[in-house]
Amino acid sequence: MNPYLSIVVASRNDNHGDDMLKRMRIFMNGLIYQTKKHRLPIELIFVEWNPPTNAPLLHTLLPKPEPEHGFMQVKYVIVPPQIHQTYRFAAQMPLYQMIAKNVGIRRAIAPFILCTNVDLLFSDALFALIARQNLDPNCFYRANRCDIPNTIEESQTVAEQLDFAQNNILSRAGLCHYYPHLANAHPLLIKNKWVAKYVNYLVGLKRKWFNNPSQINLWMLDTDACGDFTLMSAQAWHAIQGYPELDLYSIHIDSMGLIAAAAAGYKQVVLPQDACTYHIYHLSGWASMTPLEKLHFLHQKPGIGWDIVSQCAQQLLNNPNMGYGINKPDWGFANHNLRVIEP
Repeated sequence: MNPYLSIVVASRNDNHGDDMLKRMRIFMNGLIYQTKKHRLPIELIFVEWNPPTNAPLLHTLLPKPEPEHGFMQVKYVIVPPQIHQTYRFAAQMPLYQMIAKNVGIRRAIAPFILCTNVDLLFSDALFALIARQNLDPNCFYRANRCDIPNTIEESQTVAEQLDFAQNNILSRAGLCHYYPHLANAHPLLIKNKWVAKYVNYLVGLKRKWFNNPSQINLWMLDTDACGDFTLMSAQAWHAIQGYPELDLYSIHIDSMGLIAAAAAGYKQVVLPQDACTYHIYHLSGWASMTPLEKLHFLHQKPGIGWDIVSQCAQQLLNNPNMGYGINKPDWGFANHNLRVIEP
């Protein structure tokens, strides 16, 4: 069965982020369960970047769909240490997440590609929506990310894990598709739909009167936690050349991909709040750091600031054919014969 969706993730077996193997097993079991339940044919492209020489490869440790499963193909693409060592900050950053995802994008075969992360579960509502197989190739899709406690039990069934996730949301990241001007608004405001609708209207008017169109367009993009869920057609991913392949930590580079898609004329669709992802919370994650912790982190792993990203965004949004001018024609190592393992 030909896949409708290619899901691209990147990782390595070094326990980055704490309890990484547990979180990856939950992710894999969730996909195995939901692809079969919703009869959605996918391929999972798992890019294993710079695998440690003293640890087993991930395909030997993670769950696999049964041969008779029928709805899920799995490929592990190995990016060897020799390639990783060509980067300036190779010693500080063992995983170049967004470049690794480009490796998966260039090798995906489905008409639609989802770039996401390995510590997530997808809600049943989200999977059911994608399983309709009526995605628009002229759009890019965003789903909210809901953080859930890392006490989620691996021994539970996936159905039990999803029930736990739905009832134990710690925080939510992303726009509300009903009230696009109320990003990060207090939950009590969103619950009162008539007040929220009125305030959303007033904020929209204020932005229209006091800001230029490119600023408004940038504010309307759902960049918060977009590395956890950005879905668009393969044609769109190739049109924007995936993510900019910067020799920097991945912070904000996921947003740059979203901005490029909007600048190229693709329309953003923010999915309903129940069609969300559940992210297994971990203390070493970027969102859990204090500002000073982030400063010290970026002192060790250089990254790009939002000030530069937002200025580039306004330039791109005003000049749709410009692009970042970063990636080479073989972005995603398209011309490299990388090792592929299909367990």
